[in-house]
Amino acid sequence: MGVLWPLEPATGAKHRLYKSYFDAWWPILLQPSPSSGRSWSKVTFLDAFAGPGRYEAGEEGSPVFNLRGLLNHAHVHKMGLSRERVQLLFIEKDRAAYEHLVNELHKNFGPLDQLPVRVEVRRGEAGRDSVALLTELKAWGQPILGVFDSWGNVNTPLSVMGRIAANPASEVIVTFGPNWFSRRKELNEDIVDGVFGGREHWTHVAAARDSEDMWRAWLDSYRQALHRVGFDHRLQFEVVPKTGQPLYLVFGTKHPRGVEVMKDAMWRVDKSDGMRFRDPRVRNAVALGQVSLFDDGEVTDPELLTLVEQRLCQGPASVEQLEQWLLLETSQWRARDARRALHSLDGNGRVIVPAGRLTKASVVSLR
Repeated sequence: MGVLWPLEPATGAKHRLYKSYFDAWWPILLQPSPSSGRSWSKVTFLDAFAGPGRYEAGEEGSPVFNLRGLLNHAHVHKMGLSRERVQLLFIEKDRAAYEHLVNELHKNFGPLDQLPVRVEVRRGEAGRDSVALLTELKAWGQPILGVFDSWGNVNTPLSVMGRIAANPASEVIVTFGPNWFSRRKELNEDIVDGVFGGREHWTHVAAARDSEDMWRAWLDSYRQALHRVGFDHRLQFEVVPKTGQPLYLVFGTKHPRGVEVMKDAMWRVDKSDGMRFRDPRVRNAVALGQVSLFDDGEVTDPELLTLVEQRLCQGPASVEQLEQWLLLETSQWRARDARRALHSLDGNGRVIVPAGRLTKASVVSLR
């Protein structure tokens, strides 16, 4: 493979999600808070597997479209950009890809030292060098968004994720490429120990019988690992393109607001080409015999109905409890989707709901 490679369908789908999320993330961190009027004194974006900045057919890589999106943001005039306050760190291990990225950024944005934000492009290895470079940039103690988008080589130690989790308002995005689950037996066990935080946290998954659902167990183990190092809320999901292999993603944040922003970003993504997000707990959700049209005129998604039924199998729950569970414990569903699901399940005779208007305190049970 040369310096540039084709843009895989799953990568293109993931990039649409990134663009949507970054577009929301920058102003939230850089604009004054509506409640306090204060804003962060420094914000750092880390792209730990930056790549060459371009794909074979000319599509922009994440460093290029992220920097462009920031500099051309609709609210840039409210963000208080400065080189002391906003920094983007791009790390790339491969020499040829690193050199191509440097040239690509200069070609698109001119001299990097003249931009209104600090852009650092470093040749290095994500797992070995991320902490040292973030220390050099004095990033600790302020918000960091770390994107560890390695495609097929998830080898960044969990300790790096823990250092980021220790910072206020910080988040991570970690991807598992389609080859990781088939190649895991080839990986050095010491490296896997580092990624999951110890052998006791992953050997039970590796010892299980291989199946097409193995990715679910690995993602869940990694989700638990992020929880242990300080990310209170974690989303795990499969990005399924219309063609080609899927991509697996885990998002870690310390605040429910981060979950809301990520999910809103998912729902803004253009899915006209058939791309979709899939929750690991739902294998083959089958639509019920009677579907419900609610609010926006869309048919209630069978995945949503399946997840709500799974939750109610654990016992009755109030509408508010279901809303919070959907928000914090499912891959893409929002609190507002709970009532739609309940209306549909009620119409199909699957749940028992109180008579009259549903309120947050209304308790629902499975029939």
